Amino acid sequence: MTSSLLSDLMNLDLSESGEKIIAEYVWIGGSGLDMRSKARTLPGPVSDPSKLPKWNYDGSSTKQAPGKDSEVVLYPQAIFKDPFRRGNNILVICDCYTPAGEPIPTNKRAAAAKIFNNPAVAAEEPWYGIEQEYTFLQKDTNWPLGWAVGGFPAPQGPYYCSAGADKAFGRDIVDAHYKACIYAGINISGINAEVMPGQWEFQVGPCVGISAGDQIWAARYILERITEMAGVVLSLDPKPVKGEWNGAGAHCNYSTKSMRNDGGYEIIKKAIEKLKLRHKEHIAAYGEGNERRLTGRCETADIHTFSWGVANRGASVRVGRDTEKEGKGYFEDRRPASNMDPYLVTSMIAETTILG
Repeated sequence: MTSSLLSDLMNLDLSESGEKIIAEYVWIGGSGLDMRSKARTLPGPVSDPSKLPKWNYDGSSTKQAPGKDSEVVLYPQAIFKDPFRRGNNILVICDCYTPAGEPIPTNKRAAAAKIFNNPAVAAEEPWYGIEQEYTFLQKDTNWPLGWAVGGFPAPQGPYYCSAGADKAFGRDIVDAHYKACIYAGINISGINAEVMPGQWEFQVGPCVGISAGDQIWAARYILERITEMAGVVLSLDPKPVKGEWNGAGAHCNYSTKSMRNDGGYEIIKKAIEKLKLRHKEHIAAYGEGNERRLTGRCETADIHTFSWGVANRGASVRVGRDTEKEGKGYFEDRRPASNMDPYLVTSMIAETTILG
């Protein structure tokens, strides 16, 4: 089959064939980080996830159930426009349950939803802005994109927010992802090249409550699909290259209604003190391998010590100068790793600062 014919078939406009649409059900696999999906045909357009049918899959093939009782049930939770099939076709973010209706262990969304549905949390309207860093790897070598195989580029310095064939690697994928997220309805707010060459970042937010997790997972899925087409590997490893190379994080910017109102800076300082008291618990939930990243070097705080400061990118928590000046605003938790589960991180911050 010629590439042009294949492209034509992939881009067929299904609206010419009636009301049927394709829904791609997306869920988190057994590692807690891998993303799985499968598609089904629906009789017509759907915009409300509660109107979508539940579905199931073989959990023994994703390390989420034993072979003798392998059925895992998908509950549709959020809908996004499908940037790959377009038209009325959709991506559906799901979470996973046993046939008896119990969340399976890798389902962090269910517990997060309980926290966000708590009246005290809902009244504070928690806002999140998540900075998702990631690294492109060469498919056959698992070495960063743009790096000589087994070799190293010039030291960090010229790559952050850079332009040029010798400094910025993978911009076509990054821009494709940016536009695809906007098309999908994700509140992606920006992108930039990061400090280590081959490393990039996208930002999602502001998002309220549970939607922050839904949107980060949808954006990750779309990026996985685009890197698949480009023949590049997406890595969320928090420290993909040892040594004096920046790791990859998922800084979480956060505010509540009280923090955004006059006098909010005092509320922010109280919230930071609460985070300090639960530092070890948060670190344990902030991503596997984070100890390789949080070393006190390369714009990180030491993993064992909690610290905060104004405009301090070497602290656990950073407060912006505008927030200090205006006496209200938000703060940035810089501890989460790039491979963190956004449902777990966002709900834990809300639980600690509002309910703690």
